[in-house]
Amino acid sequence: MASDSSFDVVSKVNMQFVSEGIDTAMKEINNRFDFKDSNSSVTLDVKTSELTLASKDEFKVNAVWDIVAQRLAKRGLPLKNFEPQKVETALGATARMKVKITQGIPGDKAKEITGHLKKGVKVQATIQGQQLRVSSKSKDAL
Repeated sequence: MASDSSFDVVSKVNMQFVSEGIDTAMKEINNRFDFKDSNSSVTLDVKTSELTLASKDEFKVNAVWDIVAQRLAKRGLPLKNFEPQKVETALGATARMKVKITQGIPGDKAKEITGHLKKGVKVQATIQGQQLRVSSKSKDAL
């Protein structure tokens, strides 16, 4: 029997929920009168974990992001994992904004979590790439 007990702390965004949130947001955008003839769109690139929002101007792009953020929050996705970038102008008098989706725990946050864990309880926390492993000899300490 193993002498140490452990668990992993991981922060990943469920891309299926993101896709469903985008679909419902696009239905709302297509039905709203204020987005008529704005050619607004939201695309998800799963490989790079990025959303691309496009619309007629900067104001509409920010409004599209508000709608998408509401739909993602209703699905229980934490909005802290979504980092909207600066709105940039594109060809054809349109505007575009990229939103990065962070997967895993960044190194600086992992160090901060490790420091908090070591202050309170007798556990060992090790950083393993994008996750954090917390282990202890006693299951009660976990």
